[in-house]
Amino acid sequence: MQARLLLEDGTLFTGKSFGAEVEKTGEVVFNTGITGYQEVLSDPSYCGQIVTMTHPLIGNYGISRDDFESIAPSIHGFIVRRYEPRPSNWRAECSLGDLLKEYGIPGITDIDTRMLTRIIRHHGTMKGILTTSSKSVEELQEMVAAASIDELRNQVARTSTQHIYSSPGTKERIVLVDFGAKNGILRELNQRDCDVVIVPHDTTAEEIRRLNPDGIQLSNGPGDPKDVPYAAKMISELLGEYPIFGICLGHQLLSLACGADTEKLKFGHRGGNHPVKELATGRCHITSQNHGYTVNEASIAGTDLEVTHINNNDKTVEGVRHKKYPAFSVQYHPEASPGPYDNSYLFDRFIEMIREHKRQHPRKSRQIELMARAKGE
Repeated sequence: MQARLLLEDGTLFTGKSFGAEVEKTGEVVFNTGITGYQEVLSDPSYCGQIVTMTHPLIGNYGISRDDFESIAPSIHGFIVRRYEPRPSNWRAECSLGDLLKEYGIPGITDIDTRMLTRIIRHHGTMKGILTTSSKSVEELQEMVAAASIDELRNQVARTSTQHIYSSPGTKERIVLVDFGAKNGILRELNQRDCDVVIVPHDTTAEEIRRLNPDGIQLSNGPGDPKDVPYAAKMISELLGEYPIFGICLGHQLLSLACGADTEKLKFGHRGGNHPVKELATGRCHITSQNHGYTVNEASIAGTDLEVTHINNNDKTVEGVRHKKYPAFSVQYHPEASPGPYDNSYLFDRFIEMIREHKRQHPRKSRQIELMARAKGE
């Protein structure tokens, strides 16, 4: 079946459908990863987006239940140069096309993804529509123009958990604030035997205090960080009280909470091979990234933040830490999935920060503290 992709600038791509026979609008972006397409399409940070894979062959190793980064994909479309419908992998349980059909996601293959990527790099990300219908180009243009920007916003509420739940462990209690968290973050904390409590995106500072955490993990997530001002407010109220570690959207929200500003990148950073320099050591890390916004470096001046990492490609801010309080964040994904696991040591750094904070600020045991609260002390 024929499928078409129409960009808001009028560029039309015609190819073949390999996903659901539906019509979806979204922000068209590209990812430079060679592998990891399942983790990409199941990453909640892609909510509302139509993702282009720049690697020319996609689908060759199929889909495995072990590689999902969320319960269900949130992307609005998938674009590839060549789709392989017959995967060769002993772990494969179904094809990529079968997965897209199951979740109502359109896919298009046999188009020039190099041309599409160049358009996005030159003009920036833009809205588009991916369809298998026979509607005229004029009708599709009207649909793209009429697509509400609100459809491309409020993604955090759509991807976050709606209820508090826990992943028990025997060591440090971590409250993971879910703004659209990848499973990889929880997996890294579980590997360190942390007692993890996952809470919704709109959880207040007081509600987090009642959980009596040792540290707070701010997750990744989709969209503009300024769309969730309540999260920045919550973070500002907890700064200094608990150690905080932010990832991706969590990094941007920590920066906003400290008085810095964020801005949208022309076409974002999405892939598993982005070089990042750690300023303290001069060491270059190869990182996994997926974001369309960044912290404005000039806005950090005058705050209590200092830059710790920069992107070696475009010199944007990739990490900050608080000068007074135990809080730091990175723009990239130390949990990878997909991408290199070189930066998972940051979770160890977070745990050590928590232990140091507890040594410097010993607190009553949880049981004693909860009894004292119950008595109103």
